[in-house]
Amino acid sequence: MIEYDKLINPTIQQIKPSGIRRFFDIANEMEDVISLSVGEPDFHTPWHIREAGIASLEKGRTRYTPNRGFIQLRQEIARFLARHYQVEYEPDSQVLVTVGGSEAIDLCVRSLVTPGDEVLIPEPSFVCYVPITQMAGGVPVIIETGPENGFKLTADQLESKITDKTKLLILPYPNNPTGAVMRREDLEAVAQVVERHNLLVLSDEIYAALTYTREGHVSFASLPGMWERTVLVNGFSKAHSMTGWRLGYAAGPREIISLMTKLHQFAIMSAPTTSQYAAIEALKNGDEDMEYMRGQYDMRRRLIVDALNGLGLRCFEPEGAFYVFPSVKSTGLTSQEFCEKLIYSKHVAVVPGDAFGASGQGFVRISYSYSIKHITEALERMKAFLEEL
Repeated sequence: MIEYDKLINPTIQQIKPSGIRRFFDIANEMEDVISLSVGEPDFHTPWHIREAGIASLEKGRTRYTPNRGFIQLRQEIARFLARHYQVEYEPDSQVLVTVGGSEAIDLCVRSLVTPGDEVLIPEPSFVCYVPITQMAGGVPVIIETGPENGFKLTADQLESKITDKTKLLILPYPNNPTGAVMRREDLEAVAQVVERHNLLVLSDEIYAALTYTREGHVSFASLPGMWERTVLVNGFSKAHSMTGWRLGYAAGPREIISLMTKLHQFAIMSAPTTSQYAAIEALKNGDEDMEYMRGQYDMRRRLIVDALNGLGLRCFEPEGAFYVFPSVKSTGLTSQEFCEKLIYSKHVAVVPGDAFGASGQGFVRISYSYSIKHITEALERMKAFLEEL
């Protein structure tokens, strides 16, 4: 009998499965479940975007694309970033099209991190940063954030974690799971620390279009001196409701993008052809769709924050993405206990906060990327659940 434990990669073996998927899987096995657990828009991909993808298939455009992605798409990405976030990139050498934003994150970390390098990761945050760092041989260094400062990373917190082994800072804002947004003054303070210690930055801006502040999203790469230090990651899943199309991109200095492209060449080769044609249309003519969906999410955001506070689940106001992160400490339950009791007793699925790092203990993530009817029914069930507690 083969002893697999002696043959497989111990680093991969020790990585824990995603805590998000557990409650999603439980929900799929139950009837009458209302799930607020998955960060996926409930909007269909807009018709004009779908039609562009369909037309490409009808014309037989099903061949491989250039490794970096179609030049037409890279040009539109550069225009989009300049138009919305005031950052300039050269489409030929400073933009790479990837299979979702997740691949862009993986390529960036593997291109920059060598064994023993420390990677600073604010938490709570999306579940992929720590395992991707570990798989690259890097050392994740967690910076815990909390509701007392809106789950934002502060310059003092960042400074306190830097050592002579620190190489990369991951900036996950707008944040999943908290909805936290870094304002310009917050980012400027962080930028001073980054420059002083000669750090590189992976700025995950996948939720940039879903920012509800008057100022709007501020890209870290747009700050003085930060463009040359930053790899900007974004994509089409959230802003254009294209999750299943699996398309993202990275933009940054050509020296880094060329390394990422090399990895992408051998691991993936090129992003999906049909998705790229659809994405060109999304960037050319999708600003109105993006703004409409942002407005709908904003309305749901205000509804769910008010409702949760009314139920006694203290919830700071998220300023981005489509998640709320209420505290459940008043119930006396841990995050896991709360989620388990809620799904089994009332058939409502939410995600325990500690799935996003230890600092998420005592909180749960609730997605409002669902219809008002869906959210309202879930809140009614949660009210009954809390009354029974």
